[in-house]
Amino acid sequence: MTFTGERLPSASDDFAVDRERHLAAYRWVHARAAGRTVLDAGCGEGYGAALLAEVAARVVALDRPEAIAAAAAHHRMARLRYRALDLAQLDEIAEQFDLVVSFQVIEHLPDPTGFLAALRRRVAPGGDLVVTTPNRLMSVSENPYHLREWTRGELLALATPVLPGARVLGVHGSAAVLARERARGEQVERILRWDPLGLRRLVPKAIVRRVFPCLARVVRRRLRGIPIGPADFTVGAGDLDRALDLLLVYTNP
Repeated sequence: MTFTGERLPSASDDFAVDRERHLAAYRWVHARAAGRTVLDAGCGEGYGAALLAEVAARVVALDRPEAIAAAAAHHRMARLRYRALDLAQLDEIAEQFDLVVSFQVIEHLPDPTGFLAALRRRVAPGGDLVVTTPNRLMSVSENPYHLREWTRGELLALATPVLPGARVLGVHGSAAVLARERARGEQVERILRWDPLGLRRLVPKAIVRRVFPCLARVVRRRLRGIPIGPADFTVGAGDLDRALDLLLVYTNP
């Protein structure tokens, strides 16, 4: 699938670090998926859903048709089933699941509260819901596909009316990851100096979304000298203002 900047590609070395960051949440829920039915709402190219299918009783992975086509081409497993579905139509899924995950999705959606409520309806009694989204305080670049990003407090305020008792953890990066993020921010700042008046905000979205993935690749290729692996990402409750991503956890009574 052609990289647009909206979803992480499953096979590009340019985005290997971004993929490890994304996979940190999947690795955290991996043990929680063991022997359970799982719904992955917004599976992208399927590498995370495939990881959960190693231990789950069954995984149903949802996304748009183009993402599902790429996922099915790269990751086929006996306990993994793909379904093309607009996530705004999540209630078309009648089944409830022991574990529902949706990683790096709600920031793309015009009705995040409605989406969280729809996710909750898919969680079986006693089941768990886990959602991730970027921490606004740690974002170092603009993303034309993100409609909104949140801090811990803002995310809890958004979620509590529909997910009472939800808690927030963070996906944290090592010193090497944070150094790489600072370097990435500096690269982005250099590029943005060519637009001191912010005229990019007046450019048609179709053009922005064509240029954005090219610049994203350029920035990451300049940072290849900083080695990052799975061990550089952890999930925990401390220092959430410095977490790269926020991880919302809810258990259905």
